[in-house]
Amino acid sequence: MTPRTLYQKLVDSHTVASIDDDNVLLYCDLHLMNEYTSPQAFAGLHEQARGVLVPGQNVAVVSHIIPTHPGAIRVIADPASALQATNLHANCERHAIPLFDTNDTLQGIEHVVAPEHGMIRPGMVVICGDSHTTTYGALGALGFGIGTSEVEHVLATQALVYRMAKTMRIRVDGRLPPGTTAKDLILRIIGAIGAQGARGYVVEYCGSAIRDLSIEARFTLCNMTVEAAARGALIAPDEAAIDYVLRRAPDIGGDGAQRDAALQYWQTLHSDADAQFDMEYVFDASQVEPHVTWGTSPDQVLPVSAQVPFPEDQIDEAQQRSVERALAYTQLQPGAALAGTPIQHVFIGSCTNGRIEDLRAVASVVRGKTVATGVRAMVVPGSGAVKAQAEREGLADILTAAGFEWRQPGCSMCLAMNDDVLADGVRCASTTNRNFEGRQGRGAITHLMSPAMAAAAAITGAITDVRKLELSHA
Repeated sequence: MTPRTLYQKLVDSHTVASIDDDNVLLYCDLHLMNEYTSPQAFAGLHEQARGVLVPGQNVAVVSHIIPTHPGAIRVIADPASALQATNLHANCERHAIPLFDTNDTLQGIEHVVAPEHGMIRPGMVVICGDSHTTTYGALGALGFGIGTSEVEHVLATQALVYRMAKTMRIRVDGRLPPGTTAKDLILRIIGAIGAQGARGYVVEYCGSAIRDLSIEARFTLCNMTVEAAARGALIAPDEAAIDYVLRRAPDIGGDGAQRDAALQYWQTLHSDADAQFDMEYVFDASQVEPHVTWGTSPDQVLPVSAQVPFPEDQIDEAQQRSVERALAYTQLQPGAALAGTPIQHVFIGSCTNGRIEDLRAVASVVRGKTVATGVRAMVVPGSGAVKAQAEREGLADILTAAGFEWRQPGCSMCLAMNDDVLADGVRCASTTNRNFEGRQGRGAITHLMSPAMAAAAAITGAITDVRKLELSHA
C-alpha cells in the first residue's frame, strides 16, 4: 500500500464518493454553526421544504455578536445582531439542533466550547462557517471553514463537495526558550512563509517542540495556521491529546469493545514513515523570540527586539508598497524600535488565546502589579467554563486587582461585530489572530502578541519584552 499522510487518511476515511481527480463527497462528523453564517443557509433549506438530515451532528453557538459587559443577563442591543441571535434560536428549535444561546452559562466562542465539552475527537472531520475551524487539528481532527452555501448543503446532507488540498509538513524541533509560547512560534512561522505561504495546503506539524506543547498551545498553533492561508492544520494525536479527549468525554465508545476500537483506531492516525509531502519546512524552536506584528497582516511580524522595517529594503515594488501602506496605517516610523511603542488598550481573549492556560499566563505576569495609567485592559474568557474555572482558581481576582476588566465570554474585540470596538487611532496589544485594517474598529491599530506579552504591555503601557519585565521583577 502506498504510504499516506494523516491528511490523506482522514479524507479517505470520510469519502462517500469520488467525484473526479480533485473532488470528493466528504462526510462531516460535526458541523458547528454561529449566528452570522447560518441564516441564509436555513432560509435556503426552508425555501426548498427540506429538513436537517442529522440534527445531533450539528451544534450552534452565539458568539461573534454577543455583548461581554459584566452582568447576570446579557441583552443584545443592536437590532440587526439581536435578529441574528433570534433567528438562530428559532432555527435550532425548529430542527432540534443543540444551541449554546446568549445566556447559556456554558456559552462562549465556538472553537473554545466544542473541544472543552468533548465534541472533538481524533479522526473526525469538523466544519464550520468560520475560518478558524483549523483549531481542531490540535486533536488530530480535520477542521476547516466553509461558506454559507456549503452550510446549507451540510445541513441537508451531512456531507460536502470537497476539493482536495496539497500537503505540507512543518517540523519544529528544539525547545521554546522561557518567555516564548506557541503564539510566538506560529507568528514566527507565518512571518517566514508569508500570509499566502500555505495557500492550497493542509499543514501537518511534527517534531519534538510540537510534542512538548500543551494541548491548549496546540490549539493556538492550529488556529492561526489559517493566517498563512492554509486549508487545514493537523497534529497527530498522541497520549496527551487522547488524555485531553477522554477527560472531557469519558463515556466515548459506550461499552468496552467500542471504546477499545476507538482507541486502537486513534493509534493509526499519523502519517506513514515514508509518506510524501508536497512541501516541507523546518524550524528551530530554540531560536524563537517573543514576536509582535508591526503591520496590517499577521505575516508583518518581527521579534520584539527588532526595528520597524524600511519600505526601500523590500525585495520588490509590490512589497515596498505594502510596507508603506501598513506603516501609514499603523503610524510607525521605519527604523523605530518595536519595544517601547506606547499602547492605549490591551485585549486578552479570542479563540486563539482565551483559554485557561492563557489566563494563567497573564495572571503570572500581572500578579502584584498595576495596569499603567491611561491604558484600558480587558480580559474576555473564551467560554463560560473557562470563566468559572478562572474564578475558582483566583485568576479573576488577580486580574481585577491589577486593574483589568473581567468580562463575560464571547468573541468580543477580536473583531468589530459587537459592542467592544476600538476608536480610531487607538493602539491595542491584542492576543487575537488578525491585525487587518479596521479589524478591531475603524482606524484602530492592532499588534498581535502572546498573552504574556500583552500582559507586559498592560503593566508598562508600551510594547515590552516580557522576558525583561520578568527579569526586572525577579
